[in-house]
Amino acid sequence: MKNLLLLSFCFVLSYTSFSQGSPYKTDAWTDGAYIAGTVGLNVLGFTFIQNKDALTEAEVADLNKNDIWGIDRWAAGNYSEEADALSYIPFYAALAAPLALLPGEAERNNFGQISVLFVETMATTGVFYTMTAGLIDKSRPLVYNENLPLDERAEGGAQRSFIAGHTAVAAAGSFFAAKIFNDFHPDSKAVPFVWGGATGVSVLMGYLRTKAGKHFLTDNIAGAVVGAVSGILIPELHKKGKENIDLYPTANFNINGTGINTKGLALSYKF
Repeated sequence: MKNLLLLSFCFVLSYTSFSQGSPYKTDAWTDGAYIAGTVGLNVLGFTFIQNKDALTEAEVADLNKNDIWGIDRWAAGNYSEEADALSYIPFYAALAAPLALLPGEAERNNFGQISVLFVETMATTGVFYTMTAGLIDKSRPLVYNENLPLDERAEGGAQRSFIAGHTAVAAAGSFFAAKIFNDFHPDSKAVPFVWGGATGVSVLMGYLRTKAGKHFLTDNIAGAVVGAVSGILIPELHKKGKENIDLYPTANFNINGTGINTKGLALSYKF
C-alpha cells in the first residue's frame, strides 16, 4: 500500500510541470494528496467487498422477483456467460482510453498530465463503486435463476449488484476521453461524434452486464452516471480558471457524538 501511494505521488510529481498548450492545470502536492486519499478509500471499500456475507440457503429460497422494482424485475433470472465475457472488451478498452488520444499532437505533448487526470478519474469512480458495492446488499439478477447451483447464487460476490462497476469504468474511460478531446479541440466537427461514442460504449456495457445477469437496469444507470460524472468533472475541475472549485477525499468520525463515521468525497466552491 505504501509503495502504491509513493508511486502515485512520484508519477504526479514527474508530470505536473509539463503542460505546454494544455487547458489544464495540475499541482504535485494537491493531485498527489488526492490520489493518495482516493486510493486509500478504494482499499477500504475493497475490504468491505471482500467481507461481504453470503446468503443462507433459506435466504435464497425466500427471494421473490415480485419484490423487485418494476423497472428492474424483467432482468431477474438473467444469466449469460457469453455476455459476461464480451463485457470485458469495452471494460479493458476504457482502462486504455488515454491511448486513444495519442494521435493528437497536443494531447501527446501533455500525455503525462492527461494520465494523472485519468488516474484521478478512475480512483474517484472506484471510491463510489467500492463503497456502494461493499456496503449495500443487493442480489444480482442471476441469483434469481433457479437453474444455477446454489453456491453460485448464494456467494457474497453475487450480493453486490449496486452499483454496476464495469459500467462505471466504461463510462468513466469513454467520457474522460471525450472530455479531453473536447477541451483540446473545442471547434472540431468530430466533437459530437466523440460524445456520442462515449454514450454508446456506456449503453453497450449496461446491456451486456444486464444480459449476463450481473446487474439490474438501475444498477447500470447509477454506474453510468457515476462514471460519466467522474470522467467529465475531474478534467473540468483542473481547467485553468477553475481553481476556486475543489474535490477532495474526506472522513468524519463520531459525528456530534453519535458514533457515526462517514468516508467519501467532498466538493467545495470558493466565492
